[in-house]
Amino acid sequence: MKKYIALVLVSVFVISCKSKAVAVQNNTTEAVPKKDSKVVDKYYENKLDFKTLYIKAGARYVDEKQSQNVTAEIKIEKDKQILISVRFLGITMAKALITPTSVSYYEKINSTYYEGDFTSLSKWLGTELDYSKVQNLLVGEALDDLRKGKYTQTIVENLIRLEDEKDTKLKKAFFLEPEKYLLQKEQISQATENIMLEIKYADNKTFDQGNLPTSIEINAIQPKGKTDINLNYNNISFNEELSFPYSVPGGYKKVLIK
Repeated sequence: MKKYIALVLVSVFVISCKSKAVAVQNNTTEAVPKKDSKVVDKYYENKLDFKTLYIKAGARYVDEKQSQNVTAEIKIEKDKQILISVRFLGITMAKALITPTSVSYYEKINSTYYEGDFTSLSKWLGTELDYSKVQNLLVGEALDDLRKGKYTQTIVENLIRLEDEKDTKLKKAFFLEPEKYLLQKEQISQATENIMLEIKYADNKTFDQGNLPTSIEINAIQPKGKTDINLNYNNISFNEELSFPYSVPGGYKKVLIK
């Protein structure tokens, strides 16, 4: 998958690796594990409340072979649709429209486009995806609904770590700062497939609608090399009237996912 599409769907495509990855070591001291639902309750007191959100961001993609700086325009109508445009030198290189039932994108380099749903996309990538995960990532919220899971709580590097207790192949951990219970980091790993993804959130700003991180760092380690995506939000506005224009240019070839 080309770098512009990785930027368009952010973490959706950097977690699509299906081979061995390098393990990440953490030299930290942990407190005795305990369970405390109050931490989850405190975390959700910070939930961002908005109808629409407009973001203009600088985006940087880096892998073992190349690096690229672009701009990204992100429009969100909460729980309904997300439109992401990626531009280089003012030219639209890729565009994606994401809804709860569909995923559509096109990219200019190879003149290709995709139209489908999260079911086929999830099977192709090898990990469960849905609209809320993409929206949550962009607004700095946990990919999963923490109220629906069971977590073991420890202290790691002065952060509260909530680790999923499920004995599954997919391991998840969420790291909150202890003062306002804002999400600082989340990690997803799959030992059987040797996949490691880490998402860091920083530079939180307070708005009338709540707290929003303005820096998102996505790191994925793969046997072919490391992939990094950095998003820095430069312009943010809430609850404006937004349009979501999307149409595939003529002559583009449809990508089939089996």
